[in-house]
Amino acid sequence: MQSRRAPLKNITTSKYKLFIFISISIIAILIIPVILPHITHTKLIYHIFLHTVSIIIAIFLSVVSTLAYKRNGDTRLLFMTLGFFSLVVIEILNLFDSMMGIEDTIIPTVDIELSHIILFVMLTLFGIGVFKVNNKS
Repeated sequence: MQSRRAPLKNITTSKYKLFIFISISIIAILIIPVILPHITHTKLIYHIFLHTVSIIIAIFLSVVSTLAYKRNGDTRLLFMTLGFFSLVVIEILNLFDSMMGIEDTIIPTVDIELSHIILFVMLTLFGIGVFKVNNKS
């Protein structure tokens, strides 16, 4: 059982190795369905590249903050982690919106883009994480 966990523990102990692992994984997942079909579209491929890099950074920050939360158990870190996860969702939505050339997803009853609501939630979570006061006895 320990031998299966050793490579994963080795990756999570080094932030550099973790970043490389996440980068390679995300690019491997997105290369066929997202990147290769648009490789000849000069302007679109740069836009897709920007969102792909943003997804990699957002996932990296989500994983690092999750590991920090598991280590410390601080509720401030929990809110920051949830904020980073919402950033991942926003970037995935933006990637697919730009890739498919469709308009932004709008919630009809309030006429607001879904990505803006998730962005508002993300900022709220970061704000709670920053301003939350921990009561230590």
